[in-house]
Amino acid sequence: MHQGYSPTEATWKKRRPTPTPEVHARLSYIYTSQQDAEQQQQQQEERPETAAGDVISHVLGDFGIWQLRSVLIIFLCKLPAAWFMALIIFTAPELYPNEEYWCDTSAYGGAGNTTVSDDQCYVLVAHGEANYAMRQCLQFNYAHAFRSLIMEFDLVCLSDIFVAWSQYWHLFGMFVGGVVATRLMRVLSPRRVYIVGIWGLLCCGMATGLVNDFSLHCSFRCLSGACCCFMMTAGQAIFCDITAGKCRQGVLLLYDASWSVGVLLLPAIAAFTQSWRQVYVGITSLPLVIVLLLPWLPESPRWLLQRADPTAAVEQVQQLLQQAARTNERCSRLPDDLSLQLELLGERLRSQPPAARWLELWHGHPRAKLHMLATHMALATFLISHLGLLLNVRSFGRDYVTPNTMLAGLAEILGCLLAVHLCRSHNVHKWQWAGGFCIVGGCVGCLCWLLNDVKMPELYEKMLWMCLTVLPKAGVSCAQAMLTACMDESLPAEKRAPFAFSVLTWARVWLLSASFLTLLKQLNVALSLSVFCVLVVLGGLCTCCLRTPRARGKRAEQEQQLQQKEADCYNTHL
Repeated sequence: MHQGYSPTEATWKKRRPTPTPEVHARLSYIYTSQQDAEQQQQQQEERPETAAGDVISHVLGDFGIWQLRSVLIIFLCKLPAAWFMALIIFTAPELYPNEEYWCDTSAYGGAGNTTVSDDQCYVLVAHGEANYAMRQCLQFNYAHAFRSLIMEFDLVCLSDIFVAWSQYWHLFGMFVGGVVATRLMRVLSPRRVYIVGIWGLLCCGMATGLVNDFSLHCSFRCLSGACCCFMMTAGQAIFCDITAGKCRQGVLLLYDASWSVGVLLLPAIAAFTQSWRQVYVGITSLPLVIVLLLPWLPESPRWLLQRADPTAAVEQVQQLLQQAARTNERCSRLPDDLSLQLELLGERLRSQPPAARWLELWHGHPRAKLHMLATHMALATFLISHLGLLLNVRSFGRDYVTPNTMLAGLAEILGCLLAVHLCRSHNVHKWQWAGGFCIVGGCVGCLCWLLNDVKMPELYEKMLWMCLTVLPKAGVSCAQAMLTACMDESLPAEKRAPFAFSVLTWARVWLLSASFLTLLKQLNVALSLSVFCVLVVLGGLCTCCLRTPRARGKRAEQEQQLQQKEADCYNTHL
C-alpha cells in the first residue's frame, strides 16, 4: 500500500454524490405524475362513457338507488300488459253442453215441436207432419256460476273462433301501438308517452269491460293493447337511457320477467270475481298505483338534450342529475361546469348522423344477410310460440287452468333468469346455448303425440301435458329475452335503432296468427302443442346462427359508446 493512500478517501471519490432534497422532490413529482396519469387513463378506459365526454353517465353511474326506483316503476307497466294479454283464459272458459248451457227453444214453438242437436247449437223445427227445417240456435239458457264473456254475447257455438278473434284485436293493437309509440317519441318525450299510455289504458280498459256489444269490446281491446305498448316502449327508452354497461343489459333481460310476474298474479285476481266484467274492472283499477308513482318517473335526459328546447333541456337535465346524484350519494361526481358540459353534449347529440336506411342493414359485414334473416325469423317464431303456448293451456281442461297458468308464468321467469346467467357466464357462446335449449325443449314438447291414445287418470294426464309445455316455454322465454337485449350488439350505432324496429315490427306482424293457431286443438290437442313446439325448434336453429362480436378496441368503444346508447334508447319492445 502506497504511502499517503487512504481507502476511505478513495472510496469516497468513486461514489456518486447523494441527491439533494430539491432533486428528490423533482423525481418524486415526476413519478407521482406518471402514476396519476396511468390511473386516470385506466379509469377512462374502464368507463368509456366518461372518456367520450358523456357527463350523464359520469354522474349517474351504471346503476344505483335512483335507477332502481325508476326501473321498478317502469317494470310495473308489464303487469297490466300481461293481464290484458292473457285474461281471455279466465274471461272465456269452456262450457259443457247439456250441463251448463242448452238451447232456448221457446222461439221455435217449444220442446214438443223441435229437436236439438247434442252440442245445443242447431234446432230441427217441424212444420207439419213431413216438413222440417234446420235452424241455428240464437238464444241459450245457462247454469254456470261465473258469468263469462261467452255467456254474455251467446258465443257458445263458436266460442273458440270468437275468443281467437278477440285476441287478434289485442295483438293488432300492440302492433300498431309499437309503431305509433316509436314515431310519437320524435315529438313527445318518453315520459309523456308513458303517461299517455297509462291514462289511455285506464279509460279503454274500463270501457272494454262495460260495453254491451262484442264489436265494441274488440275495438276497445285493440286500443288497450296499443296503450300497453305505449308504456312498454316508452319505459324501455327511459331505463336504457339512465343505466349503462352490464347493468343495462341485465335490466333488459329481466324486463320480460315482470311480464311473467303478471301472468302469475292473474289467476289470483280472477279467483275473486264472479263475472268477466269484474275481471276487467279489477285489472284496470290496479294500475292506478302506477299513476300515484308517476311523480318519481324520470325523463329521458338524452332525449331532452337532443329534441327539446336547448335552454330548458339543460336546466331540466341539470336538476335531474343533481337529484339522482343526491339519491345515489354521488354528489362528488357533479362537475362545476355541469351546464356547459350538458350544452356540449346536447350539441353532439343534435349533430349525430341520421340512422341507416333499411336496405343498408343487409350490408356492412360478411354475415350481415345471415344475421338479418336469422334474427327476423327467430324473434317471429319465438313471439308466436311464447303467446301460443300460454293460450294453449285452455286446451288442458277448465279445471286445471289456474295451476297451469301459474306454471307457465314460473317457467317464463326461470327462462329469463337463465338468459341472465348465459349472458354473464357464457357470453361468447350464449346464442348457441339458448338455441340448443330451445331445440331440446321443442323436441321434448313434440313427444306429446305419444300421449294421444294413452289411458291414464285425468290428473296424471294433465300433469304430463303441462310438463311437455313447460320446457319449451322456458326455452322460448330465455331466447326471447336474450334477443330483446342483445340482438343488435354486433351492429354499429347508426344501424341499431332501425334494425330493432324492423325485427320487432316483423315479429309482431306474424304474432297476429298466434291466436288462430290455438284453433288447431279442435282437431287434436297434440296438434296445437306440437305446432308451437316446431316453431320453438325453428327459432332455436335460427338463434344458433347468431354470433357474439369479438371484443373491439377500447378506443373504438369510446368513440361509439355515446351513439350506441342513443340508438338503444328508442327501440320498440315486446
